[in-house]
Amino acid sequence: MWGLQAMWQRHILFFMSDKKQPVPARTNPAPIKPQSNAGEIDTFIRQARTLAASATGSGRLILALDATMSRQPTWDLACTLQGQMFDAVGKAGTLSVQLVYFRGLGECRSSAFVSDTNALKQLMTRIECRSGHTQIGKVLAHALKQTATAKVNALVYIGDAMEEDIDDLAEKAGSLGLHGVPVFVFQEGHDSSAEKAFKEVARLSKGAWFRFDRRAAATLAGLLSAVAVFATGGLKALEARGRPEDRLMIEHLRGGGK
Repeated sequence: MWGLQAMWQRHILFFMSDKKQPVPARTNPAPIKPQSNAGEIDTFIRQARTLAASATGSGRLILALDATMSRQPTWDLACTLQGQMFDAVGKAGTLSVQLVYFRGLGECRSSAFVSDTNALKQLMTRIECRSGHTQIGKVLAHALKQTATAKVNALVYIGDAMEEDIDDLAEKAGSLGLHGVPVFVFQEGHDSSAEKAFKEVARLSKGAWFRFDRRAAATLAGLLSAVAVFATGGLKALEARGRPEDRLMIEHLRGGGK
């Protein structure tokens, strides 16, 4: 009898109490892993970005050359060294290069974008330099048109003279800078008018200006490879690779180069 009464009391207490009973604590709670501090998280993010930039980058680059008669020796050198750009990217990314050149009386042409060195070399070896005036403005306008269709990551220009209105070039270079297309100008020789214009184009487009001697092929090759790395992975990729030409390119891009 006493057992039956105790059972009814337990049922009455159950229905009078709140149905939402607290969940009993676990007797053996799982250990809590220590959280990473802010410094470790920042380090991880920097490493991840560097790896992503250098390992999975892709980019489009325009290689523009003055193909007037005085440029034949440098054109031949460029044909030989252009493979350095593709080699610099290698298996870590994809680089597409478009050849643009001007020569003669108003002739300014461009190729399709190609993604291997043999295709670009075949295009370049078919072209002969001819006398004529510079058409740098057309090159810059072409780059603007191309990047409006699909992002162009960098423009490389190799030349030795400038026979155009510097204000027109400056306007186009500024537009390229606003669209994120830096111009890397490689000047052969010491023409002061050309140097002034080339430096302004590089500055306004947020690119870089370099003087090179065609006898110093290794220097040009290294700088072309640095531009290719930048085009596919940005400053992070240059910092990750860390070659002397990469450090020089970073210095120029950050405003330290003259």
